[in-house]
Amino acid sequence: MNIAIDGPAGAGKSTIAKKVASDIGYVYVDTGAIYRTLALACIRKGITADDERNVCDICKNTKVDIKYVDGEQIMLLDGENVNAYIRSEDVSRMTSSISVYKEVREQLIDLQRYIAEKENVIMDGRDIGTFVLPNAEVKVYLNASVETRAKRRYLEQKDKGVECSLEDIEKDIKERDYRDMHRDIAPLRKADDAVEVDTSYMTIDEVVMKIKDIIKEKAE
Repeated sequence: MNIAIDGPAGAGKSTIAKKVASDIGYVYVDTGAIYRTLALACIRKGITADDERNVCDICKNTKVDIKYVDGEQIMLLDGENVNAYIRSEDVSRMTSSISVYKEVREQLIDLQRYIAEKENVIMDGRDIGTFVLPNAEVKVYLNASVETRAKRRYLEQKDKGVECSLEDIEKDIKERDYRDMHRDIAPLRKADDAVEVDTSYMTIDEVVMKIKDIIKEKAE
């Protein structure tokens, strides 16, 4: 079975999908981490987000792979574990910018679909239910207000000891939403058959319970 969880940045997709997957014994696939790994490769090579030709060259000539260790998704960039480097705001901004390129999406989608063909997966992203896994048995669209998502990201960064501005993060989220929703290839949108869940005023446990109920209902 394939379960697709989509939604904008900061809606809680990764946290929720990871916990649900653990609870029901599925493989969790963080597709954002796949794009973040490529974004990190571009940053390390000094390539800017608007340099489409070189971004696509990096995509073709860089090996992005996934392995699972004790249930944790490990992102490999040319064999190096880069999990510790792909969650910065610089990588987030680069990821949003380069993911609009058709060649990038076409190349990375093969890896996502390959995993889904072999395993029972919960996969989260922005185009899973509409583009990557359009035939997924369960589709959920997680949403939350911009203010809520910005505050979550702000607290997350502060917990890591990263100096940041709530105002800047809110601005970045609005810009990312616009780019994600208006890109030519697989824009962010709710799939017609997806169940929308607004997480603005819900705890993590409440959202997890809600999604597990949706999965149970679909399975029955």
